Amino acid sequence: MIYGTGIDAVSISRVSKLIDRFGERFLRKIFSEDEIREGFERRDCAQFFAARFAAREAFFKALGTGWGRGISLKEVRVVRGPQGMPGFVFSDGIRQALEQRNIAFSHLSLTHEADLAQALVILEGG
Repeated sequence: MIYGTGIDAVSISRVSKLIDRFGERFLRKIFSEDEIREGFERRDCAQFFAARFAAREAFFKALGTGWGRGISLKEVRVVRGPQGMPGFVFSDGIRQALEQRNIAFSHLSLTHEADLAQALVILEGG
């Protein structure tokens, strides 16, 4: 059973400007050290970070809570699975919220085209 869906789109050029202006200070507020390291290994780090920001936004939309109010964007990490598919790693607090809602599975799709990075999240109940 589908618990929730979320979609988000982020301007890659806007993320690029934020990185240029604030550097790692901006990135450390949102991304894990592993994500920052991987992002800077990419040819287009702004595209990488924009897609992962969109993934976080889409996740919180699917959960129906939004972020803030004591919940940090860093509590949700985007990782590549064994087959290269994107997925999530959650903090203990987020895992508890998922368990309370009987959410057993999360699905994530990322895409980018021109100046847009997009993410789609589907949360499934157990």
